[in-house]
Amino acid sequence: MRKYLFFSIVVGIVFSLSLGNPQSSSAEKIGFVNVEEVLMNSDVGKVTGEDLKKSYEKTKKTIQDNEKELQRLKDELEKQRPVLTEKAMKDKEQAYQKKFRDYQDLVKDANEDIQARRQEFLSKNVPEIMKIVSNIGDKEGYTLIMDLSNPTIAYHAKDNNLTQRVTQEFNKIKKSR
Repeated sequence: MRKYLFFSIVVGIVFSLSLGNPQSSSAEKIGFVNVEEVLMNSDVGKVTGEDLKKSYEKTKKTIQDNEKELQRLKDELEKQRPVLTEKAMKDKEQAYQKKFRDYQDLVKDANEDIQARRQEFLSKNVPEIMKIVSNIGDKEGYTLIMDLSNPTIAYHAKDNNLTQRVTQEFNKIKKSR
């Protein structure tokens, strides 16, 4: 809803500006960039994506092993239920519950780690990309450049999409460092 409201306001401003001065409407230059696509398709984005994927796969294996262990313990608990004393049953259930909490913590920690690494990547690179977009906008006289990955856009002309160009500029900046 917030994205739609933002887009509606921006479109309203652009539309009212073009109505206020009929000659300026032909001079309006609007561009589009998909910042998310730039991040994913840039060289640094691909490397980071592979690193995150490797980390996820490693953690996924550990999580799956824990799931198998939990299932084994649960099956064992159900099989032994009729022959165990009440105290022994309670002890086994507590041990199972502890393992289950450890499993939940592992999953939570893994998700938080991946999210934190992704957020660090975004906070480090999005400002640079926005600077590139701003420079292109200033140099080439754009009135407006919208991020396709953020607000809802019903239509955009493909020839004004600057995503490829921004990706190339971003790669140049990252290679020069």
